[in-house]
Amino acid sequence: MRFSRLLPAFAIALLAFTPVAPARAEVLISIDKFQQQMTVTVDGEARHVWPVSTGRRAYDTPAGEFQPFRMARHHFSREWDHAPMPHSIFFTQEGHAIHGSYELRRLGRPASHGCVRLAPENAATLFALVKEHGVKNARVTLTGDLPSATELAARNGNNDEDAPAPRPRKPRRVSADDYFGRAYYYRERPYYYGRRGYG
Repeated sequence: MRFSRLLPAFAIALLAFTPVAPARAEVLISIDKFQQQMTVTVDGEARHVWPVSTGRRAYDTPAGEFQPFRMARHHFSREWDHAPMPHSIFFTQEGHAIHGSYELRRLGRPASHGCVRLAPENAATLFALVKEHGVKNARVTLTGDLPSATELAARNGNNDEDAPAPRPRKPRRVSADDYFGRAYYYRERPYYYGRRGYG
């Protein structure tokens, strides 16, 4: 009888001394393809808002909600001429990833082959944040449609009519002193100097 009365008190005391694992934060990486913008929230609190480049129209980044599953601090694309992909966070089995890019001028507009590009310092910050809270506690959501060329021009405040005309390529004469395997332009036509002469 006395034992049955002590059992609840013992159970409460045992629970009080049981170590409780700290709650893991939920890292939500939201990417708006229309705005070409990423918002990073941790437990519902917005931490970062960055411009991105998602896939071009022929290589559109898939929309939906994804679970990241692999991270690589130093990665090079096997499919695209070993292009550097620093601080990669992979979220599809087809190879789509969020990663740093040195094409800073293209951020804010679709430019990639399907991945989500970030400025290198922003990619490093995101990589550290996901690593701190655990890749299994991160989610990636992609929404929106790609902006049209007209919408991009209006957003950037420039029109094709205002764009400066490209400068014509200056012709260059070839000589026998030039080395094999190099293309030159003569009278606006490319000439190739190889082992059999000019082509």
